[in-house]
Amino acid sequence: MTPETLVFDSSADLIETARARLVDAVVRAQEARGVASVALTGGSNGIGLLRALAADSGDIAWQRVEIYWGDDRFVPATHPERNAGQAFEALLSSVPVDPARVHVMAPSDGEFGDDIEAAARDYARLVGPETVFDVHLLGMGGEGHVNSLFPHTPATAEESAAVVAVTDSPKPPPARLTLTFPVINRSREVWFLVSGPEKAEAVAAAHDGADRVDWPCAGAHGTEATVWFLDQTAASQLG
Repeated sequence: MTPETLVFDSSADLIETARARLVDAVVRAQEARGVASVALTGGSNGIGLLRALAADSGDIAWQRVEIYWGDDRFVPATHPERNAGQAFEALLSSVPVDPARVHVMAPSDGEFGDDIEAAARDYARLVGPETVFDVHLLGMGGEGHVNSLFPHTPATAEESAAVVAVTDSPKPPPARLTLTFPVINRSREVWFLVSGPEKAEAVAAAHDGADRVDWPCAGAHGTEATVWFLDQTAASQLG
């Protein structure tokens, strides 16, 4: 399936278009299935999107949205780099979500303590085979990592486990929990939110069909749609 590629003059334009389309996707999912399921991402664009939703979330019925995370840092719950904490600050503390539908990855001071493997197994239980995200949001690093799936790592090569522990992330902090490609790629739609010239090589590699071992971003796709939201600089190496 050919991805849809949208190029914007600024990150602000990128975020606003993603906001409007996410509202539409969630509302359509709720109309079709009663509940929508979304996997969130961190990063400047991911959190920017959540702030935009806090300002205008249209007709989303937040009580009927299942919220997951693509990855998170295995650090204490109040650590400033926790994706979950940033998401609550940006959006989730200001909209009427159902707490039972907000599925946070365990922090290192949570019920599993510092047992990261137990935390990974617990999240894998939540993300069972029946879980299909209506939209899986992804940021991307300059080397092409998505979630905490980095080039040439066991997590990126994983073919069965839904969630794995990463203990040696090349980007600090080293300990993380991450969804894997088997879960990402059963999502109905996968959206990349990418800006900055340092991302251009990875964007081009993904569009050229690179191997996900070398460029993990090339391995992520939705069953119904894959959408790249890019600013001009991130798109600068596209043919």
